[in-house]
Amino acid sequence: MSQEPFLLFLHGVGDGNRDVAWLTGLNAALSRLGYADVDPERVIAPIYAHAMRGSDESLSLPRVTVKQPARDKVRQNRRDFERRTAALEFRLGRHHQGNGWGGAELVVNGSASLPGFGQVRKYLGNADVRAQVLHLILKKLPASGRIVIIGHSLGSVVAADLLQRLPAGLDVVGMVTIGSPLASGRFDVDKLRESMEEPPTNLNWWANFWNVLDPVAAHRGLSAVYNWMLDFRIGTGFNPHVHNAEAYLSHDAVAEAIGFALFGSKSTEIVSVDQGVDIQLDASEVTALVALRYAYLLKSRLEGEQADRFAGALRQVQATAVNEIRQRNREAGRPLPSQIARLIFDPSDPDAFVPEPLPSRHLTKEDAVTLLTVLASENVIRPFEIDVDRNKWRGAMKDLTAEMGLGSQYGAHVFDAAKEAQDVLSGALVVNWKKWGALGAGAVALVVATGGLALAAAPGVVGAAVITSALAGFGPGGMIGGLLTAGTLVGAGGGGIAFSLASPGTTAETVEAVVRRRLAAAILRQHQKLEPDYTLWGILVANEIAFRREYERLDEFSDESAQTLKELKKKLETIERAMKYLSENSLEPDLIEDPAESTLEAEQSQEGVMR
Repeated sequence: MSQEPFLLFLHGVGDGNRDVAWLTGLNAALSRLGYADVDPERVIAPIYAHAMRGSDESLSLPRVTVKQPARDKVRQNRRDFERRTAALEFRLGRHHQGNGWGGAELVVNGSASLPGFGQVRKYLGNADVRAQVLHLILKKLPASGRIVIIGHSLGSVVAADLLQRLPAGLDVVGMVTIGSPLASGRFDVDKLRESMEEPPTNLNWWANFWNVLDPVAAHRGLSAVYNWMLDFRIGTGFNPHVHNAEAYLSHDAVAEAIGFALFGSKSTEIVSVDQGVDIQLDASEVTALVALRYAYLLKSRLEGEQADRFAGALRQVQATAVNEIRQRNREAGRPLPSQIARLIFDPSDPDAFVPEPLPSRHLTKEDAVTLLTVLASENVIRPFEIDVDRNKWRGAMKDLTAEMGLGSQYGAHVFDAAKEAQDVLSGALVVNWKKWGALGAGAVALVVATGGLALAAAPGVVGAAVITSALAGFGPGGMIGGLLTAGTLVGAGGGGIAFSLASPGTTAETVEAVVRRRLAAAILRQHQKLEPDYTLWGILVANEIAFRREYERLDEFSDESAQTLKELKKKLETIERAMKYLSENSLEPDLIEDPAESTLEAEQSQEGVMR
């Protein structure tokens, strides 16, 4: 096991924290989190306050030893950096860039002019002082190995300045800045922002912590300047020591980042693997598993740079999806199915092995209609977007349906139905196939506002009545929530959908996207010679009546150019095209006798017999 990295602490203005209170606060927080104390023999805490006074000896600035990545390596460098940053983010939670406040820039810039900030002015404006400080620090560093950097206040400026001047053999496991003024233009020493447009190749990740009550931090995160690093807003309490290093380093989030950098491979806080049990998967779990399997089948068809990006995105999507299911099941007191449990890995380890889903379970052709219609139109690596050739998606779908026992032709029919529905509703327009089913925020709002449309239980796996609780557990934004939202709209009964689409707040784009999905499912059923589902016809009829009445009501008094009339016209065009297709392709329901008339005829016939 490799040795613990060195910890370099770069202090802010003043005497250099000679009382080492910063380390006491950090160790207390590390202990709370289950980490060991920092080994004092591995701490490097140079005091450079005296160097701020200048020297008779004139020194040139240390040379830059870490160059920006070569042009052909920029993308790969950024991608690798993001993979490591995402690992830290899984540990700490979502990125919080933070918002500034009016006058913050003036406060921070003005603070550099105060008497106590003389050291700041010297470092920013005196090249000799800056060279003295950097040389003093570099002399205390090893020539190679691993190091974790903490930069507090002015020390964060020094840390950023130092990064590209470190010994070439020194790998920066992570850099943590606290109470940093670097977001202010006043602290852009020697065009530092320009020289660090891309992450330095010697830096694994950089996390900045800022306190909204700390005036030196400008009430703003550093990602406004260095957009490739992580910002976290924290609260250290309202007290006169809000800017102190000890106040920051005593905070659990800051200590977690430092502990992860120092002890990541030794930490006892390893992601616990649930002992999965063999229980029946519910609709949400089936959806997630089949979607992930579909994505892996596509990944196997990709090559080169695109395959690398897709794998990185899929890694994060899988970690998030599995974590959402674990969290939801824990809250509901539901065990974790073994098929989900085997997909767990430690996302905070950028090099962790990521297990693939097993071949998908067998479904009946009937049960697969809604689920596969949704998969063919949705982005299964949401929120990432990667443009992949349609034929590769089609091939992956054929592989998926083959291993589900449905046959590869079923998968081909899924995509044929989607394309046919697109052509029907787009008319003469040429539409990007990836956008054919884009539901957008309008559809999400539609599902949420109607309680998940759960009053009408739907056929198929995704459209079950559990959809309401599923959406409540996952939310509509992520991969699982997005698929469940789409599945609800494709599979739910006609009453709720008809009412929701007819709402004035539903856009024409949402109406078209929902109808297109429902039409694709109807076409797929016909291709597979399944029993027709005439629900779509009833939805279209109800909305045609509603839209025509609303159009006539508004048309007589509104301007011809009224946006509302344009929206209604688009909705009617969608309805008319879909109904025309259904009628021409034997998907319109047969005429059904009026029960009252049938009863009357039966009674008359009986009377005739009796005579």
